[in-house]
Amino acid sequence: MFYAIRHGATRWNAEGRFQGRSDIPLSREGRIQAEQCAQRLTELVRDGRVDGLPGAIVTSPLERAVATAEVACDVLGLPRLAIERDVRLREAGFGSWEGLTTLEVKARFPEERRSRKQDRWGFAPPGGESFDDLAAAMQSFVSERAEDDPTLVVTHSGNMRVLLALYAGMERTDAVRAPIGHDAIFACGLDGLRVL
Repeated sequence: MFYAIRHGATRWNAEGRFQGRSDIPLSREGRIQAEQCAQRLTELVRDGRVDGLPGAIVTSPLERAVATAEVACDVLGLPRLAIERDVRLREAGFGSWEGLTTLEVKARFPEERRSRKQDRWGFAPPGGESFDDLAAAMQSFVSERAEDDPTLVVTHSGNMRVLLALYAGMERTDAVRAPIGHDAIFACGLDGLRVL
């Protein structure tokens, strides 16, 4: 069983930019969010809403996720050496859209943006990846890790939307539009997914 959380906010999140695989550091606000999210997880365990505190942390190798994992380690009392990086947890690449705002994408890539609106799950920006690509990576990860002792997984909004579609029974068209806050916590195991 694992708890999935989204990394804390970055400057690009605040500016509404597509991050994808760009290695953007956490903002000060993002560090606070990471600490609050880990504290909330300890409260959920204390209140009996989830089974137990994670004894391990697996994270996307992108800097914003690793920094979130480090903050979580400090809150949970785990050594930072316990952090494992797994490329299957990386955000989808946005290719030529990375670093751009929605308005900039609309101006520079009008046809591709229309295609994305018609099929957000299957669409990949030029040089980027689709939710289908993320789904393959996440299915591989879940099949390998779902039976582990409680583990904290630090990942990205796209990956968490895939989890909603694959393990919470949410329609893909709804999952790709689901708001995933920087405080989101999912409990995922072989029996499915719960949003906490």
